[in-house]
Amino acid sequence: MVRSSTITVSDKAHILSMQKFGLRDTIVKSHLMQKEEDYTYIQDFRFFVGTYNVNGQSPKECLQPWLSHGIQAPDVYCVGFQELDLSKEAFFFHDTPKEEEWFKAVSEGLHPDAKYAKVKLIRLVGIMLLLYVKQEHAAYISEVEAETVGTGIMGRMGNKGGVAIRFQFHNTSICVVNSHLAAHTEEYERRNQDYKDICSRMQFRQVDPSLPPLTISKHDVILWLGDLNYRIEELDVEKVKKLIEEKAFQTLYANDQLRAQVAAKAVFEGFNEGELTFQPTYKYDTGSDDWDTSDKCRAPAWCDRVLWKGKNITQLSYQSHMALKTSDHKPVSSVFDIGVRVVNEELYRKTLEEIVRSLDKMENDSIPSVSLSKREFCFQNVKYMQLQIESFTIRNGQVPCQFEFINKPDEESYCKQWLSANPSRGFLLPDSAIEIELELFVNKTTATKLNSGEDKIEDILVLHLDRGKDYFLSVSGNYLPSCFGSPIHTLCYMKEPILDLPLESIRELTLMQLQTEDDGSQLERPMDIPKELLMMVDYLYRNAIQQEDLFQQPGLRLEFEHIRDCLDTGMIDTLSASNHSIAEALLLFLESLPEPVICYSVYHNCLECSGNLTASKQVIATLPACHRNVFIYLMAFLQELLKNSAKNHLDGNILASIFGSLLLRNPAGHQKLEVAEKKKAQEFIHQFLCNSP
Repeated sequence: MVRSSTITVSDKAHILSMQKFGLRDTIVKSHLMQKEEDYTYIQDFRFFVGTYNVNGQSPKECLQPWLSHGIQAPDVYCVGFQELDLSKEAFFFHDTPKEEEWFKAVSEGLHPDAKYAKVKLIRLVGIMLLLYVKQEHAAYISEVEAETVGTGIMGRMGNKGGVAIRFQFHNTSICVVNSHLAAHTEEYERRNQDYKDICSRMQFRQVDPSLPPLTISKHDVILWLGDLNYRIEELDVEKVKKLIEEKAFQTLYANDQLRAQVAAKAVFEGFNEGELTFQPTYKYDTGSDDWDTSDKCRAPAWCDRVLWKGKNITQLSYQSHMALKTSDHKPVSSVFDIGVRVVNEELYRKTLEEIVRSLDKMENDSIPSVSLSKREFCFQNVKYMQLQIESFTIRNGQVPCQFEFINKPDEESYCKQWLSANPSRGFLLPDSAIEIELELFVNKTTATKLNSGEDKIEDILVLHLDRGKDYFLSVSGNYLPSCFGSPIHTLCYMKEPILDLPLESIRELTLMQLQTEDDGSQLERPMDIPKELLMMVDYLYRNAIQQEDLFQQPGLRLEFEHIRDCLDTGMIDTLSASNHSIAEALLLFLESLPEPVICYSVYHNCLECSGNLTASKQVIATLPACHRNVFIYLMAFLQELLKNSAKNHLDGNILASIFGSLLLRNPAGHQKLEVAEKKKAQEFIHQFLCNSP
């Protein structure tokens, strides 16, 4: 009954997804899209959209009351889960038996009056999204792509974030997003940041490789579901419960954070949501309909929501399902009629013939020519992990043209690693224009060479026109050196803040070779550990020793920029940021080290002796003094955190997993680590947390 249909492509949509990507085909496709209304008509299809935070539980009850009771058999099912698995194994090693359990439960809970084909399943740790269609529609589903974005700590951990599936249904493009945003009442800014991160980082490749990736916003229909975690503000718990009892949902809704943030245009701009006529879906005592009676006594909230964006969409229902009691959340569903563009074969053929005829009239030897609004770009005061964007417009003449940034001779890419053009290729119809954004972003991969002066913010881009000429764009600027991306031993020799040093001194110190022991050189004796590391750890020791979720909850982007500036200028007295932002900055600092705390040369030795503390200590003893000092200092700090585990709820496994991947890094670089390798790195660090290093 449930089969994969990811490779079925409709004959009717065939011309729109043909894999012949010459200029002519691209122009035909573009003209067809422009004239779509001439050969399509709108037909309504019924969509079921459901979201359920299952709190790490396995399915204990039939899901039909949520998925199929009291409704017509939907044409399409979009079913999302959050907190599928709360175990540390799922978080760190991404594997979980719960995926199969809930997939089976959903497949069995679909409407009994129809047969369904599974189109796609996508999961990121505990966030899972399932897409099914009625079997008779499977042939009209094409261009299926799925992607994930983690927004947890360091912008990548998958305990929070989003998963999405995009597809073409007949001639309408649809994107379904399931997200789990940051928790806790006061953290609405972090939820807003998570939403923006998902929107900017979620990119789907296109069937035509010459076209830039698709973002969520580039779809005709967007369905967004999930545990968005926005809470009810300004009212105490008892007042909220009293208003629920009175069914005064409008009064409650006036204090809903999501409503306020949408009104302020901070999130979900242009999205719609149905009226909330059901009581809040969080937080219940598991197995009952009673509000939370735990010590925390969480206030009820509408955490679980469904929003939509696009034309020809009618919401038929929006409700919660109290009958299900497996979790501390109640599932939510929304049923829509969505108008989809369906192709009329005869009109389609006529339109295609007209387009081809008019193209034939064009002279093949016409030379394309464009004008650029700008050819020189200067990026001033570039900082570590702070995006800068400069844009320009390409305006086309009378001939359709294809453009692309091309590699210069003997270079592997069209630009340096810290730069990208968006889009980097595309095509233009006559008299049309496109805006290109040049994005400059320095990260751990590129910072060290910019700090040392081995690389500069200088590049030449070559914009090539198919059958036309090349245009040259010059990029220049200056980089402000940072402690992020600087080697440990370099920072130990920098007694002053990095931005107070002459560029030549930074260059010499960054290029200085790491010595295993003091070689009797003329340099001043270095500090034991980098002062920047000391500042962050000291701050956390004084302020965050009892902080819940430390090293597991992300900070705020603006706060990270403030912390970086304080460290780089030495203005530590002005440091003002949340504990989570400082903790994340510490992890980013360790991640940015060009040579990790435990040097690459002993990586394999460490994995071999994990579980043998004596042998492990011997390996640490061989590290250069500054690396050894940093390791011992960090282990002592983490032990202090563990002494306060009754308050901060940290345990050795969590800390060993987080720090294991940063202190022990595979010399082979960015290849994905085997689970066994990750576990050995975790075990290596864990033994030091339980014993004095």
